Amino acid sequence: MIPSGTGANAPARIPVGYETVLGANTAFKGELRSRANIRIDGQFEGTVEAEGSVLIGETAQVSATLRARQEIKVAGAVRGDVSGRKVHISRTGRIWGDIEAGSVVTEEGAFIDGKLTMTGHPASSQGFGPALPAPEVSLLHPMAEDAVSGEPLEAELLDDDHHPPKPEGAN
Repeated sequence: MIPSGTGANAPARIPVGYETVLGANTAFKGELRSRANIRIDGQFEGTVEAEGSVLIGETAQVSATLRARQEIKVAGAVRGDVSGRKVHISRTGRIWGDIEAGSVVTEEGAFIDGKLTMTGHPASSQGFGPALPAPEVSLLHPMAEDAVSGEPLEAELLDDDHHPPKPEGAN
């Protein structure tokens, strides 16, 4: 008897956790394929393919092509091309290579040296068009607010040749 949830008619399993882990004190060279999630904290050289997600930890040094069906999160160093449904580069992450993804998240401090290609985004099928119109300014959304009261601030335009008089005692 086949257990429930297995076999040809079973729904696709969404991997949880990291089934495959390459520790910080480990070096590996070759091809790594998984039907689940992969975490790399050590040194890796070669190719990584995952049906789940791939996490490149802060201590990782990876020279590889990375492909994941789900997310690739980079907190360490990667030299090679990266492709996944979503690519997230943390503040400590560094990528020297091209990125291909449906969505990309970069934190302040992240480093990328390569080409970025967005896949599956509506703009990719629309092509290059006119720029979006500038947003309109209204009293409902003032340009500036008083920091204390939150009230809209009024401003006046100054002519470069005319300056308002300085208050007495000001230099």
